[in-house]
Parts: sequence; C-alpha cells; structure tokens
Amino acid sequence: MRLEEVARLAGVSTASVSRAFNEPDKVTEIIREKVFEAARALNWIPDAAGRALASSRTHIAGAIIPTLDNEIFARQISGMQSVYAQHGFTLLLGCSNYDPEEGLKQAQAMIARGVEALTIVGEDHPAELFDAMRARQIPYVVTYSYRENCPHPCIGFDNKAAFVAITQHLISLGHEKFGAIFQPEANNDRARARLEGIREALSQAGLVLSPKLLHVGAPSMEFAAQSFSALMANKERPSAIICGNDNLALGALTMASDLGFKAPDDFSITGFDDLAISSRLSPRLTTMKVDNQQIGIIAAQHLLKVLRGSAKVVTPVELKPFFLKRDSIGPYGARKASI
Repeated sequence: MRLEEVARLAGVSTASVSRAFNEPDKVTEIIREKVFEAARALNWIPDAAGRALASSRTHIAGAIIPTLDNEIFARQISGMQSVYAQHGFTLLLGCSNYDPEEGLKQAQAMIARGVEALTIVGEDHPAELFDAMRARQIPYVVTYSYRENCPHPCIGFDNKAAFVAITQHLISLGHEKFGAIFQPEANNDRARARLEGIREALSQAGLVLSPKLLHVGAPSMEFAAQSFSALMANKERPSAIICGNDNLALGALTMASDLGFKAPDDFSITGFDDLAISSRLSPRLTTMKVDNQQIGIIAAQHLLKVLRGSAKVVTPVELKPFFLKRDSIGPYGARKASI
C-alpha cells in the first residue's frame, strides 16, 4: 500500500496526505478527516521511522507522572492526549512512583527515542533531567504546581496558597486544635507546600500544628484510617483535620464511621482534588477542586506553540483551585450548641 493510493481515495494530493500526518495544523479539518478515513479504509499506517528521517521530526511527546493509582493524573493525561492526537503527535507515558531516579530513567529513555517535548509533575527532579532537556533544546512543562519566580515553566496552581485558604476557613469556623494526615514530603514539593500553607495560616492566627497531631505516611486509605484512629485517641484530640488529598480524607472518614464518630458533629475534615467519589459519600467531603484535565490541555497547547515556532518559550499559567464547602465541616462546638 502506497501514499498515492490514500491520496487517490481521499481525492487530495499526496502532499496533503503527507501534511495531514506530519503537519496537521497546515491542512483543514475537512481534508484531515478525508485523509484519515481513506487511510483507515485502506488499512494504511505511515512509516514513523521514515517520517522521522525525512523530516527530522518524531512527532512524539512524553509525559511522566508520579503514579497510575490516582485519577487526577489520569485527567491530566487525558487532556494532553486529546490535544496531541489532533496534531498528529503520539504521547509516551512514564510513571516514576515518586522516585526521582526512576523518573530520570524514564525521561532519558524518552529522550533517546526522540521525544520533542516533555511534561513532568512538580519540581522535585534531579538536576540532570533539566540539564538534559536544556542541552537538547527540548521544551518542557512542570504541571500540577505553580509558584512565583519558579525557574521552570509551570502550568498548575499554588499549592501553598490553596492550603492557606483551607486552613483560614476552618479557623473562621472557630477551630483552634488542628490535626493533619499527609502523604510524604520527600520528593514531593506539592506536599511540602501544602503543609507550609497550613502552618503559615495557623501561625498568622497564633496557632500551631502540634507534631503529635501530624501523621505523614503512605498516601493510602489504610494509612489514613490508622491515623484518624490515633488522632481521635490523642488526649489533645483535634476538632479539625486537614488531609493532603481526598484519598486520605476518605480513608479517615471510613474509620470515623467504624469508631462511631460523625463529621461535622464530632470533627471537621477536608481533602483536596475533588475525586469523583468525594461528593457521592455521606458526609460529602469538603475539598478543593482543580481542573486537572485543563492543566493537561494547556500544557500540550503551549508545548505545541513552541514546537511550531509561534512561541520561543512556554508561558507559565496559574489556574485557581476553588473551594467546595460540603457536609464534612462545620463550626467548632456545633453539636454542643445544639444539645
């Protein structure tokens, strides 16, 4: 099967067929659809190696995420995939499992395969990774994180500011004794920034987060359940618990039910991410929502602008999370006041 036969069936020139696969933004959507439909009908797939040799382009983009176990990263990848597919790019996916060295290996393998752009989550990566991308002039984006004066192009949100806002809201409800259940800070700049936000907001109110009431461990529901049990057994039992993400908050709520505690009567609890299940359970979880799919869409769009030459560098973009106040929080002492 030859390119000429695809062109003949689609009723377009061979140049249009080539552009539809190699430079899809240079042909109209109608022509692209005709070409792709003809290619499918003839079961024709362009030779990727040949295309790369002929154009010095691979049309491959890479993305490395921390884990496949969290739907927030799946949303980001879905957004990126939708954009890249429209422009004839293949997306390679790697998973670091929160191990910077593993992430570096994944990135090196992608660079060896000729990725033209790379997306990574957060800033906690070996310097060798950033050096390799700069040396090869590979445009890249840091997602799921944003801060002023960051040396890397970021498309995400301010983790610290988000948790300042969560904490301040709970303080406004009269809470003074706080507990926290968090994922590890090591190799996770987002978790560090979130804890910093809690401490800053508490400090501004003349409060502190006691080390005895901070539980840091595996980002699993099991760890969260164990942590909640320990917090409720502590003689300095907190009235408000801030969790590093929804998964931890949901794990805590399952244990609360087993122990006979009920939010928000006995305690208030918050998460972060707005997982699909968070608004379906009782009590519905108070959390913050970030449009992770939009992060992926914007990241891919900005990287493509650089690859097409319409932008020299990726422009940082800050997305604003929004607070979803649901049933799991209430004023301090609400149950006592109602008795």
